[in-house]
Amino acid sequence: MNAEDPVGIGPFRLIGRLGVGGMGRVFLARSAGGRTVAVKVVHAELAAQDEFRRRFAREVEALERVGGTGTAPVLGSDTTAASPWVAIGYVPGPSLRTVVGDEYGPLPPATVRALGAGLGKALDHIHRAGLVHRDLKPSNVLLTVDGPRIIDFGIARAVDTVTDGGLTSTGAVVGSPGFMSPEQVRGEKVGPASDVFCLGSVLAYAATGRSPFGTSDSGVHALMFRIANDDPDLTDVAPALTGLIRACLAKDPAARPTAAEIAETLPVADPWLPADVLARLGRHAARILEAEGTDDTGGPAYEPAGPGGTAYAPPGADRAAGDPTPGPSATGGTAAPAPAPAPEPPRARSRRRVLTAALATAAVAAAAGVGYAFWPLGGSGTPGGDGKPAGSSSAGSSSAASRPAGAVPAAFLGAWEGVLQGTPEHPRETVRIELSQGPAGSKAAVYTHVGDGRLCMGRSRLVSADEDKVVLGESTVTTSVPAQRCMAAAHQTLTLRSPEVLEWTSGAAKATFHKARTGSEILPAEYLGRWKMAPLVEGPEADRYTDEVTVAQGAVGAAVLRTLSVYPRTDEQGNTLLDAVNCTWTAILATTTPPYVTGPMTLEPGADPDCVRDDLGSYLVLTTYKGEKVFQVYPMTDTEPAEYRRAD
Repeated sequence: MNAEDPVGIGPFRLIGRLGVGGMGRVFLARSAGGRTVAVKVVHAELAAQDEFRRRFAREVEALERVGGTGTAPVLGSDTTAASPWVAIGYVPGPSLRTVVGDEYGPLPPATVRALGAGLGKALDHIHRAGLVHRDLKPSNVLLTVDGPRIIDFGIARAVDTVTDGGLTSTGAVVGSPGFMSPEQVRGEKVGPASDVFCLGSVLAYAATGRSPFGTSDSGVHALMFRIANDDPDLTDVAPALTGLIRACLAKDPAARPTAAEIAETLPVADPWLPADVLARLGRHAARILEAEGTDDTGGPAYEPAGPGGTAYAPPGADRAAGDPTPGPSATGGTAAPAPAPAPEPPRARSRRRVLTAALATAAVAAAAGVGYAFWPLGGSGTPGGDGKPAGSSSAGSSSAASRPAGAVPAAFLGAWEGVLQGTPEHPRETVRIELSQGPAGSKAAVYTHVGDGRLCMGRSRLVSADEDKVVLGESTVTTSVPAQRCMAAAHQTLTLRSPEVLEWTSGAAKATFHKARTGSEILPAEYLGRWKMAPLVEGPEADRYTDEVTVAQGAVGAAVLRTLSVYPRTDEQGNTLLDAVNCTWTAILATTTPPYVTGPMTLEPGADPDCVRDDLGSYLVLTTYKGEKVFQVYPMTDTEPAEYRRAD
């Protein structure tokens, strides 16, 4: 809490600041009866705009119409006050985006089914109230012990008024591009079926850690085009979920199930959340209750300023000491003086410090909507990840204290590589992660993934790090081969097993990674140069056929393999013509451990339109046959390699 923050709003006593967003400030508060609430107060500059006041009033009215089923209930509001505000029930749970993107990773199928049932029930209630949410996305879904809750009705509208789809009159997008429906991106009239499409995208995200239509790395318009026209990528979705998700993601709104049908048909496991998530929920709920169990003075910190009133502490007031001096209220009145506080006992001070540190970590999540979660990123629920506030230390922790909070331990720095499918000798899918130093929140990891006919490179955000484990969250795609085929990498966890070995997990996927090389000269010198394949035909036309590769030196991410293929053009009857097809492809190096993996081939610009190649990625092997070096390019599938001999 800052000196300029109010001590109370309406009948609610403020405890701490949850966060600040583009719309306003959000505070954690208690009602006179002891209920924990989240209070959103609109920024003064926005409160001065009549149009924004009308929008805020619509948001509050939408929340009141829904009534709290599957959402956060409205417990008080004043949309006409000098500083408009709304108080809703505090939801003690993290957002789906936080759990999947930062903490746990993709959720198991039973949890995703239960999530679908809970969200279906909440959406059905919203639709029965005559509303369309229009912005269902992972950050607007909170996970609690009793089920999911939908928050943020800032752009929710009555069904009979939603005629602008996903665009405003100025052409600005209304909604979140990665989680919009085709009707929204086309600017068409939307109805309850639009929320169901968004629900399908949310469930796909919960199951895989990524949007089924990719990210906006290639541009928002390209993403919206894929939503409107392309099939969703459900590659990593469990078979038990694909039918439901695909039905929700039907392009035709009439072909989608209703929210009620989803709620009625999906089973709900008990408990519905994984044990690790439930344990964190319990710990954080207990911490909140302990921290705010009593206030610093043993009684109310202020007297309500009257209906719609907001009581403020005077500038510079010593809030920790409980200065009773009244200050001006938002309505022009003066808050009644608070009773003089008794000396603050040591336990109350401790609780205030714990709450202040804990609330600071929740600020980002709190600014996202009107229901808010206490879900710090630290391993034990506090900024330090060890049960103590950030900056605290204890004996025996000098190594952790000597580096910035969240910095990568030296043992993790460098590159690591592993095989997800296949064997080390015959890989079918590989991942490489290179970690550099950086604080929590930085894009400190570069990943390279080859498999499923694509090479994907990107940067992942460092969520947390300790001596044994590094957690990576949301990612940004930097390279995609073929273009626009890659999704951002999901949540990843690296657990150190020895100085040379770590365990990699991402949802249900697991692999053993080994320390790998870095640098700009990865390939052995004997690989470099030009290699040529024996002619495919014999006779006078043999010299019209050329198949050769050139291997160059480079780092991971560099195009080190160049393939040249020349052959006669043929007519429709298969007869050879005088002119030739000349094709050149390149491939990017993806690993530094033999056999060296490269991504799918990419045609060089200006290639002949007859050049066609179905490439799945390759790995390079140099062997000896009858005393002669043979360069082999193995496709990442069960077929024989292409073999080349030295041409230099």
